[in-house]
Amino acid sequence: MNDPFSWAAGLVHEHLVIPALYALDLMAWEDTGYTFALLALYGAAQVAAMLAICVPLERLRPVERWEDHGVVWTDVLYTLIARMGLLPLLAFVVFRDVQATLEGFLLDHGFVPPTLEMLVPWLAGAPLVSFALYVVIFDFTDYWRHRLQHAVGWWWALHSVHHSQAQMTFWTDDRNHVLDDLISIVWFGAVALLIGIPPMQFPLVVLALRLIESLSHANARLHFGLVGERLLVSPRFHRAHHGIRAAGRRSVNFGAILPVWDIIFGTADFDRDFAARTGDPTADAAMVRGSWLAQQWSGIRRLAGSWARRRAPAPRRR
Repeated sequence: MNDPFSWAAGLVHEHLVIPALYALDLMAWEDTGYTFALLALYGAAQVAAMLAICVPLERLRPVERWEDHGVVWTDVLYTLIARMGLLPLLAFVVFRDVQATLEGFLLDHGFVPPTLEMLVPWLAGAPLVSFALYVVIFDFTDYWRHRLQHAVGWWWALHSVHHSQAQMTFWTDDRNHVLDDLISIVWFGAVALLIGIPPMQFPLVVLALRLIESLSHANARLHFGLVGERLLVSPRFHRAHHGIRAAGRRSVNFGAILPVWDIIFGTADFDRDFAARTGDPTADAAMVRGSWLAQQWSGIRRLAGSWARRRAPAPRRR
């Protein structure tokens, strides 16, 4: 996959990015511009795959039908920002710089950071197996990140933006508060540094995770059967997580790709019925139906309210 994307990114970089940087007197960002072009193309390919797979499913077998789809367009904007905009660039550039600085510091002090290939040498000759193991490790850590998003009050205040969408579609996957996304980037970056994932594989692993997560958010009557439901997160499995019945800080089905973590840690719900309604009944109108900026601001207000409640003195007992 890398060669055609690199070739296309080279064309975009040469004919669009460099002229724009030159006109803005920002040529110092030329290398970063190529990285942005490459990741934007990966994101565009991912969006195209989402459209090809999820749109037919949602039209042929929808769980819900709505008269007005206006609020979904805000989720489309979220997706464009998350997959083709600033966030992929931050994920790659920040991770690359931090990894280079940290590895240099450790090497100067005589410590070689471990990698999966160092721990299991035969993985060096099996890149697909190595990539799959990275995905499994990331999915396991993502399960616990997701649990914390619901369990920690201030983090839930931010994550509730994701759960406020009452019209859930495959676009909803990227409906996140920007601070929540930045925390997630730091989380995944820290995991990547700990397991020694190569810098160029890091965004690919994240993109692979996000593609499956998009499918799991689809408004489609789709499940993978008795066995398949326990091997891969389906739209039915994840819809239970977004259902009104499971709304809030105590939810179920936290896994992004593999339900096995929910099975092991007792948070799995394999209800055969599709959740009739999704969303957070405690969300205000701005968070549910507002613009991107209104939803972001609503998340900030919830965050401030969470901190205020924590700092408030406990009532005295008489």
